Amino acid sequence: MATQMFTNIAYAIIILAIGFWGAKMIARLVKGLMERRDADQALTGFVGNLINALVVTFAVIAALNKVGIQTTSLVAVVGAAGLAIGLALKDSLGNFAAGVMILIFKQFKAGDFIEAAGVLGVVETLNVFSTQLKTGDNKTVYVPNGKLIGDNIINYSTKPTRRIDMVVGVSYDADLSHVKKVLEDILAKESRILQDPAPTIGVLELADNSVNFAFRPWVNAVDYWGVHFDLHAAVKTRFDEENIGIPYPQRDVHLYQQEAAAK
Repeated sequence: MATQMFTNIAYAIIILAIGFWGAKMIARLVKGLMERRDADQALTGFVGNLINALVVTFAVIAALNKVGIQTTSLVAVVGAAGLAIGLALKDSLGNFAAGVMILIFKQFKAGDFIEAAGVLGVVETLNVFSTQLKTGDNKTVYVPNGKLIGDNIINYSTKPTRRIDMVVGVSYDADLSHVKKVLEDILAKESRILQDPAPTIGVLELADNSVNFAFRPWVNAVDYWGVHFDLHAAVKTRFDEENIGIPYPQRDVHLYQQEAAAK
């Protein structure tokens, strides 16, 4: 009886030793695979520690079972505790799962300019639970990853070029061919405008108070805002020089007079 007990204890010690050694080896292997795939360091460390803890837990349960300790109730307690913790941290776990998806599929990376979850800014840090963005007015916004995954993500940094979409309104009295030539000349004098793809200039709509031109040149993404601001100023200046009217909203008011009712 005593011999069997010592044998079981020896087996339990061996199981624990193999379990601890195996946990480190498996965690190291997974970390290496994730690092070779350029996974985020925070995610790599978290997954490695999680795998190490799971393998050690299984080894401890197996060792206790080997020495004759009933582990059924222990497993039930651990399972119930895990369920309770999961329910309490469901939002955090959801953010973690979303962070893993972002890191795996690489929808954006640090330095990208994105619009998501109602926030527009540059990605500074991508963590497993939240993403840190810097807005144009230098504010830091922490967005839960769950909100990013659950919403549209517009990444302005993935393409090298962008199109500037402007609408230029002119008076109904204006010569449309003259207006188009002026707009073409404005683009020709702007060196940052790309010729391929070619700019688009054309009548967009006959609005209530103006004839609206679509004015859509292409630029390198880094030049977008500089050209955007300069083109608006150039259009106003040239239209003034060419006597092309930019109409204000107007409304016709009709007055009707009625004779006073006879008393």
